[in-house]
Amino acid sequence: MTGIVDAHHHIWRRKDVPWLEGPMLPRIFGPYEAIRRDYPISEYLADIANSGVTHSVYVQANWAKEHFEDEVKWVQQTADETGWPNAIVGYADLMVEDVRPQLDRLSRYSRLRGIRMQLHWHDNPQYRFAAKPDLMCEARFRHNMARLADYKLSFDLQVFAGQMADAAELAAEFSGTVFILQHAGMLEDLTAIGRAAWRQGMMKLARQPNVVSKLSGLGTFIHKVDGDEIGDIARQTIGIFGAERCLFGSNFPIEKLWSSYDGLIEAYRAALAGYSMAAQDQILSATAKRVYRID
Repeated sequence: MTGIVDAHHHIWRRKDVPWLEGPMLPRIFGPYEAIRRDYPISEYLADIANSGVTHSVYVQANWAKEHFEDEVKWVQQTADETGWPNAIVGYADLMVEDVRPQLDRLSRYSRLRGIRMQLHWHDNPQYRFAAKPDLMCEARFRHNMARLADYKLSFDLQVFAGQMADAAELAAEFSGTVFILQHAGMLEDLTAIGRAAWRQGMMKLARQPNVVSKLSGLGTFIHKVDGDEIGDIARQTIGIFGAERCLFGSNFPIEKLWSSYDGLIEAYRAALAGYSMAAQDQILSATAKRVYRID
């Protein structure tokens, strides 16, 4: 098997970035005092040392909006110095009048591959990020979404099950953009009704050939690595999208709150053990290399 591509991790520094100071805010993943600190690339490389990871993708970590370029610049500098990460997903505000000036600034960085603006909204305020559930339906958002294809940028799509119908329509309208569904659709309602709604939404998204699903953050709502839960979500997602449209991501250092990297990889390998080596290669490496354009 070829090496693993970690398609969802964050590195950050707190030094000289006072906008990261402040009170502890409620998060989906629970108390996070243990990771409210620097997570430098050296620590990430130590975490993955025995995992078989050969490439990684940095996904924006919500620096203050006005520092959107500083974040990408910092990660690009880290990549220039160390070779890691191999691709960057930055932030741009798709609710401004014209996003092109932001994209022009970000496109100067050679490892930029995509944009994430988190759209997930939930009745539970602790799970809520976007200002409204249907932000993606706003005319201004759609106008700016159209610009991503001009810059050959993908979009990391973060929504809950109740937003998936709108997200599928978004993907259908912008068929020239690759949409990478975060955390396999963020299954948070683990009741039979909740799981059925999630599955129905995933099937709507999968009908759009430009949508792929990231198998990441599958312990977010239970705050642990659970092999049965990872296996169930992974197998259902693969059954809906196909291996060639699924990719692995670690969501480190968030999952460092409840797991070692080796423990996380072990759970995913167990979940994928019943698939062919070709399918495992797609999920663990080839899909991510294709959609994030990693050589």
